[in-house]
Amino acid sequence: MRVLVAEDERVLAELVAVGLRRAGFAVDTVHGGDDALERLGLVGWEGGGGGRIASGLSASSTSASGTSASGTSASGMSASGTSASGPYASGPFVPGPLAPSPYDVLVLDRDLPRVHGDDVARRLVAAGSPTRILMLTAATTVEDRVHGLDLGADDYLGKPFEFPELVSRVRALRRRSARPPLPPLLERDGLRVDTVRRNATRDGRDLDLSPKEFSVLQILLEADGAVVSAEELLERAWDVHTDPFTGAVRVCMSKLRAKVGEPGLIRTVQGVGYVL
Repeated sequence: MRVLVAEDERVLAELVAVGLRRAGFAVDTVHGGDDALERLGLVGWEGGGGGRIASGLSASSTSASGTSASGTSASGMSASGTSASGPYASGPFVPGPLAPSPYDVLVLDRDLPRVHGDDVARRLVAAGSPTRILMLTAATTVEDRVHGLDLGADDYLGKPFEFPELVSRVRALRRRSARPPLPPLLERDGLRVDTVRRNATRDGRDLDLSPKEFSVLQILLEADGAVVSAEELLERAWDVHTDPFTGAVRVCMSKLRAKVGEPGLIRTVQGVGYVL
């Protein structure tokens, strides 16, 4: 449930990030195409111009603070950006040995500085990444939408937009990013998790989970009996700024077990992780 928001207008990026967090996603934000490539694990990929993306790019990315964005419509903005030149130029794309992207969905503004959003999309698709792309832009003509989808975007949403629609589209892309695609309703041993309504019950009893507890339970259910490590839970349910040594997973798991109740369903596999 990791989402990367790449939007150069910082106020809008913050609104989108906060709203998605309220919907239960772990969200990071960046404001330039070069920072998006870095976060997506594409730093070092070779472009068609023979150049190479330099390592150690300035990470001007930020994590949004908690201001309410519920029910807010995002305002439009110009999408007349130009493609970057040099090592970020568009062109034939040669994959290299890079780590997979930690993000399920990329919310991508096309008009990004330094590296254009179209070039970010091209590189992500050429890398064979499972990260789904939702283009969020003021360029909303039929030709714009067709071009964006032809670049490899999985969905396209014009500005201004209604926030519930954005959340719904991100959730749908998240389900489609799984292999095989996941149903919106997950059930196991009396647990029933509705990933659309964000509701979880056990034998008909509402569990009243926090967004983070819900995300952890959803990940365990999606694993379908396989062990999930604490590192994977931290990577998928928390944002990049979380200190890995805080014990956040252990604390969340303790609260989740208490709410799920007896008999216990979540088992600790010592030195490996958790299994449901």
